[in-house]
Amino acid sequence: FFFLMIRRPPRSTQSRSSAASDVYKRQVSTQSTWGIIFQLKGNKSILKMVRINVLADCLRTIVNAERRGKRQVLIRPSSKVVIRFLRVMQKHGYIGEFEIIDDHRAGKIVVELNGRINKCGVISPRFDIKIAQFEKWQDNILPSKQFGFLVLTTTYGIMDHAEAKARGTGGKILGFFY
Repeated sequence: FFFLMIRRPPRSTQSRSSAASDVYKRQVSTQSTWGIIFQLKGNKSILKMVRINVLADCLRTIVNAERRGKRQVLIRPSSKVVIRFLRVMQKHGYIGEFEIIDDHRAGKIVVELNGRINKCGVISPRFDIKIAQFEKWQDNILPSKQFGFLVLTTTYGIMDHAEAKARGTGGKILGFFY
């Protein structure tokens, strides 16, 4: 497998002979949640689009639908991490009920939105955080200490930072919502 993404150089460096444009051509974007896989099958070469971060796509879809005032949103593909993240959001009342649809492929989820989400997103890479570091991460990501949640994956499962603090465990940070 071969992964390649090219960022367009700024207008000032579009000349072919510019050394700066060569640097831009070699850079790989880390913000994209899609990738291109180049496969060789026999004598054929196939370009194939693949998803890099399913959770990031899910949360971006939810925020976009919320901003447009939608009442429901269809999320695909489904994964265990996405479902558990949505359960944490549902527990705190940020989303309504959601239904998992098994289409014998990657699965789909229909989420009922209730208009409470201002922003949600993924923290990448998934940094290790200890209990003592929760407050630092809250200050950096959330708008206030009483508002919003960090979502962690711990040895006890996926949970918000308040529950992780109550259980006395740290973990890897997945994302946030408020």
